Amino acid sequence: MRPSSETPTYTIKQVADQTGLSRQVLRKWEERYDIVVPQRLENGYRVYREEDIRLFLLMKRYAEEGFALPQASEMAKSQQKTSMGSNTKDAHAEEILCDLLRFGETCDELELNFTLQAAYHRLGLEQYLQQIAVPFLKIVGDKWASGEWDEYQEALSSLVVRDQLVQLRRNFQYREDSPILLGACLPNESHEIPVHIILLQLMLKGWRTAMIGSSPAQGAIQSFVEKIKPSKVLLSASTALPFENNPQVIQELDEFAGQHPEIDFYLGGHGAYICLDQLNLQHIQMLESIDDM
Repeated sequence: MRPSSETPTYTIKQVADQTGLSRQVLRKWEERYDIVVPQRLENGYRVYREEDIRLFLLMKRYAEEGFALPQASEMAKSQQKTSMGSNTKDAHAEEILCDLLRFGETCDELELNFTLQAAYHRLGLEQYLQQIAVPFLKIVGDKWASGEWDEYQEALSSLVVRDQLVQLRRNFQYREDSPILLGACLPNESHEIPVHIILLQLMLKGWRTAMIGSSPAQGAIQSFVEKIKPSKVLLSASTALPFENNPQVIQELDEFAGQHPEIDFYLGGHGAYICLDQLNLQHIQMLESIDDM
């Protein structure tokens, strides 16, 4: 197959130079994880597109963050599909995102905060999450993965969003008789932003929420459940680290859930699905969408 002359293509050596991955690693990722399917010239040589390089960089980023390689591959492909279908935001949301990216690039924390607050007040919570917070975080991640942004730019931008999500949860108005839902990262899980977003989405549906943040101490979840008596508990594992570092934790939580049949326990996240075959859960339900709750 001959590549189109209108579309830039790259040799495997050029891809290796741009991604920092060896040619052996690139071939292994192609064969084992189906991360990309390169085109082939008549002489059998591989040629790659810019989208292929982007996928390799995304997978590399997730692997460096501690995700298992099969999980990193699936997350990269999922994010690529989401990015390709994300051109439906209105013009004002696009303008806000451009401003946020400019301030994130210059590490202007004050302007990031101001712009996020203004977007929330203008759009409302639901549209703010869908059109601003989630897309901005994805773009920031892509820029970090591609090397366009450094670690400080990525960390500052993500932390500003996280802090605002925390404030939105704290200031959210709810009825006193609203049922309580507890969200918690598993021990050894440090990715808490997805939990904040999900809890805010559930609060829009009428739930009163509480949260245990990143990498709680062993036993903290059980103690908090005993204290606040929630109707539901949502456990989060974005990476496989909770199951690799201490596989007994989830079994202890499953037994604890069996001792509290009046409470619905759920487990979600990419890490949980990667390790699903190893978990053998009896009382905790796997969750694909918050609508299932």
